[in-house]
Amino acid sequence: MSQHHALSATATPAKPLRRDAQRNRDAIVAAARTAFAEQGLGASLEGVAREAGVAIGTLYRHFPTRLDLVETLFTAKYTELLAAAEEAAAMDDAWEGFCRYLEKLCELQACDRAFNDLVSARLPLHVAGREMYERAKELCTQILHNAQEQGTLRADVTPQDIPFVIWSQVGIIQATRTTAPQAWRRHLHLMFDAFRTEGAHTLSDPPLTSEQVDQTLTTLQCADEDCRELS
Repeated sequence: MSQHHALSATATPAKPLRRDAQRNRDAIVAAARTAFAEQGLGASLEGVAREAGVAIGTLYRHFPTRLDLVETLFTAKYTELLAAAEEAAAMDDAWEGFCRYLEKLCELQACDRAFNDLVSARLPLHVAGREMYERAKELCTQILHNAQEQGTLRADVTPQDIPFVIWSQVGIIQATRTTAPQAWRRHLHLMFDAFRTEGAHTLSDPPLTSEQVDQTLTTLQCADEDCRELS
């Protein structure tokens, strides 16, 4: 992570914005939220500025990089996801907690194309975003272990298997967005049955290692042409 990214994530304004500057910032955020939800992380920043009624230079004064704008938009969603994870990890019925957390994650993916891109790791994160991402991973691991301890989740599932749920849902959500926007739910519940202890069979291949997952994420980050422009 570059020093510029770390600094831009932690810097705070010395004083409140002027009323006109705050109005411009709010307009940019509103326009970006709509554009990114529809077009993904590669949405045109020029188009966002035009929709907000500001010059592109004004957009960059408020958000020096695409990443600054992305994290402003999605901090609230990550906060919502973390709250759902905390609740799921504390549930007495660990299987219900496991299913509820993954369903909440997929719901957030399904209603926003850019968040779908973000949770599939197509863009690197600033310090604050990375901390939220790592906390979500920790809670997911705890949720998984809780269900295994209660005997409802098959014992050979590892935290490295969970990204497969996210990656598979990415494709399904994108493919069915206009024809059957709820199709991801059927696929997710089919996967839940595959995760259950009852009826589990020995798997022919080992799980990915943490290193292999990280390598896969590296190939996903900005692999698509519409995710390459970070500034």
